[in-house]
Amino acid sequence: MRCSKAVYGAGRGCRAMGQLFHDACFICSVCSEKLSGKPFYSVSGGIYCENDFLYSGVHPAPEVCNSCGVLIMDMVLQARGKSYHPCCFRCAVCSQSLEGQPFTVDSDDKVYCVSDFHRLQAPRCAACRAPILPTEGSTECVRVVSCNRNYHVECYSGEINLI
Repeated sequence: MRCSKAVYGAGRGCRAMGQLFHDACFICSVCSEKLSGKPFYSVSGGIYCENDFLYSGVHPAPEVCNSCGVLIMDMVLQARGKSYHPCCFRCAVCSQSLEGQPFTVDSDDKVYCVSDFHRLQAPRCAACRAPILPTEGSTECVRVVSCNRNYHVECYSGEINLI
């Protein structure tokens, strides 16, 4: 708030937004906190401390992290139409950061690194019960399907044993 009175004496005023203010007059429009030497925001003629700017509804359309629910102040990672802190966009199993990494999503909308998704969602071999996974460096796996059962190529014997 500007009082329009002259500012006299060293250390009794501050310069902000191209104007000179008394320290006691340069305050948050919501909570009256003194803002000299602190981060502040000026919106539509009001001056706000960081907390009131972010949490009192003054901040225009804040981005909220879909993972942690906290406002995103820095870089926003957009994935699947949602916003995340880059450090919050992680695999649901191993917690590896997925920023800039390939990822996939299951039917419950959980995010996974590709290797964990394959491990969890891969079909199981009817012979050895191990998951049928892509070979190293590949994104696709080869399997044999016989009588509605899945097999590793090396596990399939060609014999049909009906139980």
